This record gives sequence, C-alpha cells and structure tokens, in this order.
Amino acid sequence: MESGAENQQPVIVVKKHGKHAGHHGGAWKVAYADFVTAMMAFFLVMWLVNQSEVVKESVGGYFRDPSGFTENSGAGVLQGGPGIASQPAPSSGGEEAERQEKEEAAREELKEAGESIMEAMQQLPGLLQVSDRIDVEMTDEGLRIQMMESGDSTFFDIGSSELAPSGISAVSAIGQIIAPLEYGIIIEGHTDSRRYTRSEVYSNWELSSDRANTARRVLELSGVAPERFDEIRAFADNRLRYANDPEDARNRRIAIIILNPFSLPTEPDPGPPQGGEIANLNLR
Repeated sequence: MESGAENQQPVIVVKKHGKHAGHHGGAWKVAYADFVTAMMAFFLVMWLVNQSEVVKESVGGYFRDPSGFTENSGAGVLQGGPGIASQPAPSSGGEEAERQEKEEAAREELKEAGESIMEAMQQLPGLLQVSDRIDVEMTDEGLRIQMMESGDSTFFDIGSSELAPSGISAVSAIGQIIAPLEYGIIIEGHTDSRRYTRSEVYSNWELSSDRANTARRVLELSGVAPERFDEIRAFADNRLRYANDPEDARNRRIAIIILNPFSLPTEPDPGPPQGGEIANLNLR
C-alpha cells in the first residue's frame, strides 16, 4: 500500500489568467447602417427635386402602390423596359373635363354666330338677293364665312378693291354679329386666274390683299376690335375654289375666319363640296 502511494504522481493544474480586450458588441454596425440609409435618402431627394413632373408622378405612384404601378405601366421603376421619363404624365380628370367643356362652349358660340349671320342675310333689306353668294361653315380652324362674287360683281367691282354697296352691307352685318365674340380673326383675299390689266405695277396679289384689308376696315367700323385681327392672307389665284374653271367668278372671294381657340390651324379654304354646289350653311 505504501509503495503504491509513493509511485502515484501528483497532478499539477496550471491556470493561465490572460487579459483580453473588452467586447464592443454590434452598436457601431447599427449606426453605420443608419448613416448609409440617410445618405441614400438624401441623394434620392436631391435627384428627385430636379426631375420633371412626369418623373415625380411616376416615382410617387410606384411608392404609393408598387404592384398596381407595375401592372398598369408594364414595368416597375426598378425593372428594365421603358424609363420613367418616357411614360405619360397622369392627367387630371377635372382639368380635362373643364377643357372639353370650354371647347364645346366655344364651338357652340361660333355655330350660333354662323346661324345668326345666315338669318341676317335673309332678313336685312338688300341682302336677300346676295345671300346665296355667302357660304358659312364650321371648319377645324373655326367659323369660315366666304363672300363669293358672281358674274355681275356682287361685292367688289371687277379689278377694284372697293366694296360695292351690297358688299358694305354684308360685311357690316357680319361685323355687328361677330363683334361681341372674343376670338381672333383672319381675313383671306382670293382672285380668279384672269390677269390684272396693269400687271406690271399691280397684280392679283395686290388685289387680293387690298380686298382683304378693305373688309377689315369695314369690320372695325362695325364694332370689331382691331386687336382681334391675327392675319391678313393674300392668295391671289393660288387657292381656287373651282379649280376646274380658273376664271369662274366664284373664285373671286374674301373669307372671314373667326378662330376656334381650341383648334389647330388647317390648310386655308378646303374647297367646295363634290358637285360644285354651294352649301349656304354647313355647320357640322
């Protein structure tokens, strides 16, 4: 027993007491993430404030309803396909309805003016016999009133820029009806293809211009404000209404156009209807 105890080796346990740095935890990661997020938001705002309204509305629509925006536009803001700037701006239903209402009101006002002009031609003394020489129609440009000559020079004497008595009465009646309107006015002068006798010093160009200006002066005397006149157009014989007969007296005419402010200008004088008949009132 004693020999066994003597042979047993003592067990020595060595404990090392080292010093380690303190534990920092993950707080710095949270702070860094907040900083990066704030910088991203800052640069996004700086980019957005410099974009067009189309881009702003598109970005706003995406963040309000990402799934709906993607379905309606066919591509999300972050996906490929059409860019934000290429997508149409959402229109305001209220503004569009208001514009359409004003456009319809303007068209109705012009249509009523055209009807009043035709009634005046039928009722005023001395104008009934020339009423079939006055053509009133609604066009894309506005209300077009054309005063066409006949073989016996209804409104202007042949080769003259002075209005005959019937021409003064007709233009004065038209002026009194359109004077209350606020829309712009264009006056066109047209001739037939017969050459002017003094062509070396005076041609159909001067004649068509002078006749349009004569009509303008009579309209002003009838109460039309001078600032309403937008253009005086002189076409000579380059816009023949009856091209198959260039010397037809009906090619000699003036046209008074009351502009529709909601319509784009069109080519002047679309020409007569098929068959060559004059429609005295064609308000579409």
